[in-house]
Amino acid sequence: METTWQAESPESVGIDPEKLSALFDRAEKEVRDGLLPSAQIAVARHGKIVGRRSFGSVSRQGTPGPATDDTLYCIFSCTKAITSAAAWILIQEGLLDPGERVADVVPEFEAEGKGAITVEQLLLHTAGFPQAPMRPTDFLDPERRRARFARWRLNWEPGSRFEYHPSSSMYVVADILERRTGSTYGDFVRERIAGPLGLADLWCGLPDTEHGRVADLVYVGEEMTDEEFAALGFPRPPVTEVTEEAVLGFNRAEVRRSGIPGGGCMTTATDLALFYQGILQDAEGKGAGIWKPATLESALEVRSGDHVDPVFGHPVHRALGVVIAGDKPAVRGFGHTSSPRAFGHGGAGGQIGWADPATGISLGYCTNGFDRHVVRQARRGIGLSSRAAALAAD
Repeated sequence: METTWQAESPESVGIDPEKLSALFDRAEKEVRDGLLPSAQIAVARHGKIVGRRSFGSVSRQGTPGPATDDTLYCIFSCTKAITSAAAWILIQEGLLDPGERVADVVPEFEAEGKGAITVEQLLLHTAGFPQAPMRPTDFLDPERRRARFARWRLNWEPGSRFEYHPSSSMYVVADILERRTGSTYGDFVRERIAGPLGLADLWCGLPDTEHGRVADLVYVGEEMTDEEFAALGFPRPPVTEVTEEAVLGFNRAEVRRSGIPGGGCMTTATDLALFYQGILQDAEGKGAGIWKPATLESALEVRSGDHVDPVFGHPVHRALGVVIAGDKPAVRGFGHTSSPRAFGHGGAGGQIGWADPATGISLGYCTNGFDRHVVRQARRGIGLSSRAAALAAD
């Protein structure tokens, strides 16, 4: 990768260096306090990395060492923005229509009453099969993958409600991509997104040569009690099938190779921030030309109507595969200071990825410390995002 992505200084792209220092200090805090083993953060603006830092230490395939800016992290559901952005390319090229029936592209999917589901519903998490199972290793085998699709059953009527689909819907989006392009999902991301943007460390399906760079995942902290949730006025999040054992499975080579399209990409905070810069730059007609401005305008349009989050009760404010900050940025995974136009997608364990068209700032944050304390994890994300969104010099 060429070094032209690095800004000469924060001031050269209109960033306040003192505010940037305060952001990095906040990112280091929980590593310094002994909670998180490591953290990695990068901020970008106007197509340039403004600053990046790595804190703490990690184990890589069991071998301990310092975290560096080249350490790779699993970004979990931040991956959904990348998979969705790949789908935007198909839409732009006339290879896919959001209103298209999934079963017209993936015939196996029609079984068990799923025939009316549309591509848009997959991307909006309104498709009706949030917990449908898939072994990560089955994804790389099209025959086994599609056999799974045929067995999946609906939990509720498609389009009738919103319920977050942790992995299931994006498996189908990736299968559609492969059917319509003839390329594998991982190769498409490398060739059509990572390559043109110079993101050498963006992998959706990690080759064996890179496994020695990945930070092994560990759980930290203790779960909140019912009394702690009640004292804060928060409902306890519903139990899902995403267990600690499943999350720690990302330490296994076969899971890292699979490139789970809903949550298995491996990258650095730098490349995550620059991925979003690629979108921002293309939206202004100044970038690599992967996405046309009109494509992005349509993709980033809120389409979720009056659907609400089943846990917190606020409108979900979803576009085609990403969240839009709107009038409630903090509760939607952004900072208090983000503009309503900010967009992105967070990831399990506290991973952060977003961009704000109002300021041109994007943020990437990764950690291998999977915090069981969900409110602390959420506050960390809000604190980091609030500081990052307000970095522009006055």
